[in-house]
Amino acid sequence: MMKKMWLVLMSMGMTLSVYSDVTLHGLFTDHMVLQREIPVAIYGKADPSEKVIVAFAGQEKTAITDKAGNWSVKLDALKASTNSATLSIAGKNKVTLKDVVVGDVWVCSGQSNMELLLGSCGSSADAKKADYPLIRQFDVPSNYAGFQQTEVKGSWVSCTLQTAGNFTAVGYYFGRKIHRETGIPIGLIRSVASGRSIEPFCSADGLAAIPELSKNKARLDVSGGCAIGPCDWHCMYNGMIHPLVTFGIKGVLFYQGETNGSEEDGYYHKMRALINGWRKAWSQGDFPFHFVQLPNYSNPDNKPEGGDGWAKTRMGQFKALSITNTGMAVTIELANVGNPGDVHPQNKRDVGERLALWALAKNYGKNDLVYSGPLYRAMNIEDNKIRIAFDNIGSGLTVATKKGYNPMVKDPQGKLQRFAIAGDNKKWFWADAVIDGKTIVVSSPEVLRPVAVRYAYSVNPDGCNLYNNEGLPASPFRTDAW
Repeated sequence: MMKKMWLVLMSMGMTLSVYSDVTLHGLFTDHMVLQREIPVAIYGKADPSEKVIVAFAGQEKTAITDKAGNWSVKLDALKASTNSATLSIAGKNKVTLKDVVVGDVWVCSGQSNMELLLGSCGSSADAKKADYPLIRQFDVPSNYAGFQQTEVKGSWVSCTLQTAGNFTAVGYYFGRKIHRETGIPIGLIRSVASGRSIEPFCSADGLAAIPELSKNKARLDVSGGCAIGPCDWHCMYNGMIHPLVTFGIKGVLFYQGETNGSEEDGYYHKMRALINGWRKAWSQGDFPFHFVQLPNYSNPDNKPEGGDGWAKTRMGQFKALSITNTGMAVTIELANVGNPGDVHPQNKRDVGERLALWALAKNYGKNDLVYSGPLYRAMNIEDNKIRIAFDNIGSGLTVATKKGYNPMVKDPQGKLQRFAIAGDNKKWFWADAVIDGKTIVVSSPEVLRPVAVRYAYSVNPDGCNLYNNEGLPASPFRTDAW
């Protein structure tokens, strides 16, 4: 009996010992990056009513834990710093985090093309010379949950020759370009879900705010929430995004859409749910949210009307540019040369660097930077022709080609490809398209009274060749809503 009581007391003592220790949320580890220029929360657990003191970069903040043992302090806004510093947290015990820097933290999310590692993609040789200790990554473990989670396990890792191969390739190339241009330390939080549609990435609040998705909300209200299936609403958000939302960030990079197939307006509304929901959860205002428009894929479709496969999803992504503080990397020519059926294009360098151009221009003050290829703006019917106007033409429009990792090559004698035109009978024909100053004039002898134009509007518009002089491709577009 005495032995049993002793064991019980020992068990209770061990439990009390565990709870008396001050602990940090799992995002706080050695080598971490703290977000600059905003008050950042430092938080964790300890005994109820315990005094916790946090010290960093000359600041000291104090908190008293609540009844559940939660504590949180906010550091005053910090300037970017490449100097390694120590973050200390003291209560009944003391926790010390080493090699902490201050910079910009970007959440890298999406499905398998964001998941693809630097050491596994076509430019894996870059991993062998990727010595950038001020670029760091935190890898969120897979966790699909029916209810919102708060905890996450993992560790921050600096980018060295030994570790770079395990970095998200898109995130690495993005971070490398930003770091090279600004000198600011870059943190990448990799939170990905391979083979998932956009629905699991959306929060319940994000969904509820979009009237066009009300039928989905009604279904969830009846079912009681997430069924933890691969394409159910919220599951990935609950387990892999919500645990991050108290942590200060600069913005989000998102590469997803393959699994949603041929959605257009539906995908656009889900992007609204995704972006608005995440911004609401973080309570950091309309932080930058930059995403990747799907590349060419599969065998070319030579029907002028197009509309097959991912063509519509790209239009939904294009429409998502209307959401405040977003950017879109166009990747329509980046399918693997000779193997367009591979759903994982190996050239992630151009993807990451095109995302970085948007961020540099919109979020880092590089106001004179050409950050995008031509984006459709408007059309005007002129007799038997249609004139197309664009945003982001840079120093001018050009016909060009690009192969693999090589820069685009201008083709002054080349002819624009993949333009189609139709009259009000909705019959499509391949069109002649000519650069005329800052516009494109589109026509066909088959269509005497044109009303609509499409460009690169198919799953694989092989040969599409409209660029600006800065080497960035035009986004696919259509002027009709048929």
